[in-house]
Amino acid sequence: MIKTGISPADAATSVPGLGAPAFFGPLNPPQVEWTGRTVWLVGASSGIGRATASALHRAGARVIVSARNNEALCEFVAQHPGAQAVPVDASDHPAVRRAAQEILARGPLDTVLYCAGYYREQRASEFNLDEMLRHQQVNYVGALNVLDAVLPHLVSRQAGHISIISSVAGYRGLPKSLAYGPTKAALINLTETLYLDLRDYGIGVSLICPGFVATALTAHNDFDMPALITPEQSAQAILHGWAQGRFEIHFPRRFTLVMRLLRLLPFRLYRTLVRRFTGL
Repeated sequence: MIKTGISPADAATSVPGLGAPAFFGPLNPPQVEWTGRTVWLVGASSGIGRATASALHRAGARVIVSARNNEALCEFVAQHPGAQAVPVDASDHPAVRRAAQEILARGPLDTVLYCAGYYREQRASEFNLDEMLRHQQVNYVGALNVLDAVLPHLVSRQAGHISIISSVAGYRGLPKSLAYGPTKAALINLTETLYLDLRDYGIGVSLICPGFVATALTAHNDFDMPALITPEQSAQAILHGWAQGRFEIHFPRRFTLVMRLLRLLPFRLYRTLVRRFTGL
C-alpha cells in the first residue's frame, strides 16, 4: 500500500457524507487502499498516464490501460502481470463507447483517469486551425467522450471517482500556448462543474494540474522548464493527492503555487511579468 500519512479512518471523519463535515477537510473520499479496485486510465501509453498506471499496479489495483498505441499498451501489460489493455482513440466517440462497454462487462469501475493529451507550440502570428482543432479533439472532446461512456454507470452506482489531467497552462494565457492552453482551461472549468454536479451522487471528482514534466510532449520545448520533474514523481504526487481526498492536485508545488498566485494578478501586471520572464 502507498504510504500517505493519512489513514482512511482519520480522513473519513471530515469527508462530506462519511462523517462530520469540516471546512478544511478533504473534498473527496480519500482513495488510500487500492487492492481489488479497478482503475481505467485513458491515455496511458506513455508519460504521466503510464507512470500512474504502474504505480497503481504496484499498489494492488486492477489496472486497465487505454491509448491509440497498442504496441505500447501490450508492452505495459507484459511488464505488469494482471493489467489489461483496451486500445482506443479517445477522440473517436463510438470507439470510446465500445471500449467502455467491453470494460464494464467485466465488472464495475472504481476510478477513471483521463490523461490523454496533445501539445504543439503555437502563436497567433502562425495560426493553424488544424492544430487548434487537433488539440481540442484530444485534450477536451476526448474527455467528453469518456465522460459520456462512464457517467451513466457511475451515477447508477452512486459510487466511483473521476479524475482529469489538465495543466497549469490552463490557469492563464501563456505565450506559445494558443492551441494547448485553452483546452486545459476548459478542462479546469469542466472538472469544477463535474464536482459540483456529482457530489450528491457519491462520486468523487479531482482535477490534476501538473507543471513541467519530462515527457515526449515537452521534449521538443526550446526553453528552460522550471522545476521539471519525472512522470514517476508525478504519479506519486497524484496518488498522494487522491489519498488526501484533494479536489485539485497540482505539482511540483514550488512551481505551481507561484502559477496559482499569478491567477490573482490584474492582467496589466500579469502581462508585464510574463514578458519579463519569457521575453515574449
